[in-house]
Amino acid sequence: MSLLVGVLSLVLSWDRLGQVLYAVCAGLAVVVAVWTVRLLVRHAWYTHRLSCFSKPPVDSWLKGHLGKMKSTEEGLLEVDELVKTFKHSCSWFIGPFYHLVRVFHPDYVKPLLMAHANITVKDELIYDHLRPWLGQSLLISNGEVWSRKRRLLTPAFHFDILKNYVNMFNTSTNTMHVRNTSVFCCLVNADVSGGFMLLLVPPCVSVFQDKWRRLVADGTTTIEMFDHVTLMTLDSLLKCAFSYNSNCQESTSEYVSAIVQLSDLIIDRRQNLLHHWDWIYWKTKQGKQFKEALSVVHRFTRDVVQRRRALISQQRETETKAPRRKKDFVDIILLSKDEDGHGLTDEEIQAEANTFMFAGHDTTASAICWTLYNLARHPDYQEKCRQEVTDLMEGRDGQNIDWDDLANLTFTTMCIRESLRLHSPVQAVTRKYTQDVALPGNRTVPQGTICLVSIYGTHHNPTVWTNPYDFEPQRFDPTNTDRSSHAFIPFSSGPRNCIGQKFALAELRVVVALTLLRFRLAPGENPELGSRSGGIRRLPQLVLRAEGGLWLQLEPLPTPTMDTPQAK
Repeated sequence: MSLLVGVLSLVLSWDRLGQVLYAVCAGLAVVVAVWTVRLLVRHAWYTHRLSCFSKPPVDSWLKGHLGKMKSTEEGLLEVDELVKTFKHSCSWFIGPFYHLVRVFHPDYVKPLLMAHANITVKDELIYDHLRPWLGQSLLISNGEVWSRKRRLLTPAFHFDILKNYVNMFNTSTNTMHVRNTSVFCCLVNADVSGGFMLLLVPPCVSVFQDKWRRLVADGTTTIEMFDHVTLMTLDSLLKCAFSYNSNCQESTSEYVSAIVQLSDLIIDRRQNLLHHWDWIYWKTKQGKQFKEALSVVHRFTRDVVQRRRALISQQRETETKAPRRKKDFVDIILLSKDEDGHGLTDEEIQAEANTFMFAGHDTTASAICWTLYNLARHPDYQEKCRQEVTDLMEGRDGQNIDWDDLANLTFTTMCIRESLRLHSPVQAVTRKYTQDVALPGNRTVPQGTICLVSIYGTHHNPTVWTNPYDFEPQRFDPTNTDRSSHAFIPFSSGPRNCIGQKFALAELRVVVALTLLRFRLAPGENPELGSRSGGIRRLPQLVLRAEGGLWLQLEPLPTPTMDTPQAK
């Protein structure tokens, strides 16, 4: 015992403790020094390799453009100046940490987006923050993993499937308006449906518009678009993805609230450079909130997928002929098989379902809101779209927009596309490449460089578009074939383009057409600010929003009912 006490006394003596602490500190100092030297050498190498690109002024070689990329109206105006000054591309350094090439001209965009998927990698600057939520989904995965998932998911966006989704956008809208009352479903857990049995399912668009009619009837004529439309697109996606009615437009939903919270937290994290490191972020208040919301979302999708897989297995074993119902997103990807007969695991399906919800609701909501805003500012175009929809509905008993109708909404589609150009929901996409990529003018993007393809910059480039800040739907007349293939890229392009773009365009046309059929739109003001609002200030976050909201005035229009055929 005395020997043990002696050893401990020796080890814990002040001299020995000081030596231990000195060794630890010296080791840490060496590690930090080596890391710093490697970081600076890497920074110098990228600075040299990217010297073929023009570089905007910087405060110092080390700091670069740190803090100069702003998610504000002023940030978009600075992009405008960048495009006017450099025409097609420039280099960009965020301290010694991130080295970017920013491109905003079709000739420079095309080689990057059309590069083979095998050499294209999603970078850590934008996409790493999404991994805890979306896992190794199609949006984030790379290489052969991405190729296999793309093949398995493509059937979920086939035209025959989209036709069913269009019906979901439309269901019972006219009935809801005629009755002028709110009828909502009873949500019942049911093993029979593999998840949820829905009674009296309200249509996403009709609830959305019935809410507007009731608000206008109560004296509220100016409405903030994003609050309403975002809930509507979430409601719509939940039906298409899970055959689930959340009733989120009329009451709170834990799952929907968690999705909104996760989106907000990702924006906050992206803007705080210290929070880019996981070991710091997960210890913060925001990191703990992220984990709590994440558990809600993952639990929901896990339960749906497990129930649905169990139902499919049960039906195969018993050869039960269950009542036929339309297949939703989860059904389709559960049944998809690759060339070896293997499907996706439950974990992979949950990741894809989470991605479908994340990537689909905010982007589509933004596109709808800005389209309605642009039409409100241009009443002549608005009236022309309305007349097109009215002519399409002439002689019908109901007011459903059918799949075959979408191709006949020519001018409405032109307005939607022009709005997607002027106010693209996603402002930029980023890529990295596993080998050098050649660009025009003997410029080369070195391996490992982050390429920021500026959708906003390309869509507002005056060398590409005449009067790029004006709303001119005629640009997208089907007879106009002079435009460069990569001048208009709201859904990106190439092998890694948006797999859900046809879904989004279908929903856009249905919602815009039905809205114009029922309401006349005019620019509005935030009632709390009034004339002090000073006009619309764009807010580029995960998607393009508006500071203080996007407010429009609504005037209900008389519409035919399902009881009385529309007079010619």
